[in-house]
Amino acid sequence: QFLPSRINWRFLTGMKQIANVAALPGIVGRSVGLPDDHSGYGFAIGNMAAFDMDNPKAVVSPGGVRFDVSCGVRLLRTNLTEADVLPMKEQLAQSMFDHIPVGVGSKGIIPMTARDLEEALEMGMDWSLREGYIWAEDKEYCEEYGRMAQADPATVSMRAKKRGLPQLGTLGAGNHYAEIQVVDEIYDKWAASKMGIEEKGQVCVMIHSGSRGFGHQVATDALVAMEKAMKRDDIDTNDRQLACARIHSKEGQDYLKSMSAAANFAWVNRSSMTFLSRQAFTKQFQLSPDDLDMHVIYDVSHNIAKIEQHWVDGKLRTLLVHRKGSTRAFPPHHPLIPVDY
Repeated sequence: QFLPSRINWRFLTGMKQIANVAALPGIVGRSVGLPDDHSGYGFAIGNMAAFDMDNPKAVVSPGGVRFDVSCGVRLLRTNLTEADVLPMKEQLAQSMFDHIPVGVGSKGIIPMTARDLEEALEMGMDWSLREGYIWAEDKEYCEEYGRMAQADPATVSMRAKKRGLPQLGTLGAGNHYAEIQVVDEIYDKWAASKMGIEEKGQVCVMIHSGSRGFGHQVATDALVAMEKAMKRDDIDTNDRQLACARIHSKEGQDYLKSMSAAANFAWVNRSSMTFLSRQAFTKQFQLSPDDLDMHVIYDVSHNIAKIEQHWVDGKLRTLLVHRKGSTRAFPPHHPLIPVDY
């Protein structure tokens, strides 16, 4: 029995959206909703769907990625304990605020020229490494090693680039955060040890942010182009917010290339905030980031569409997997996760 409430209304709307996605052309298997799904734009937040790359009618939809392209979470460990931090928690929090700009329209303190932006959109975390903002090993603990090779800055509008240029190294608003966290419980000591988590009370830093106004504009531009493509290609959907294009159409390919550029921007953005977080801790504790063991545990996106190979009904298929408010989860020794894991 469902009691009338805002939460239930969002849940029921999300269920309808998941069903609408199941009717999109070229979907493989089911439209999947996770337990905490709720209504979003087009796709429900917590919705995953895969589309057959070999089906000429299969589509890609920005609604399956969200406006904040490649919004994701990065976790860093430290060798500090709660007891180390509590006496200076207010000063440390202020140091984080001093280093990482927050809020709607915030501007970054990482210097970036128009040429830098073009290179960052193409190179992802390789740009951050070249510029000295990350450690080489940071890439090993990031989805796709922090770079989507499909990215093409030429497919990105000047408006998107203008919005993104001043925002590198900024957190944004809404549910985005840079938190100083404490390990409350360890349920698997062996797995935790592999990640450098050794004891309860250990202090970590978690960064949740994405591609800022850059990604929002990429999605907006794609939706406008796809509404026209739908009329041309006679694509019909159950929801106007599910604007889409054939994967192999110009509009579909342009979106995948510009979305990949936005993903690279998001990884560079979180990498910049990793650099700034390390600076904030160094200032407060007078120790280097290496001495503080501020290594990346992992970085993963929860708003992205990616070309992947999966076994379906006994056959290896190439799929375009949309994940909105959901993340990939691969088993130990999978080739796409760090060797340590």
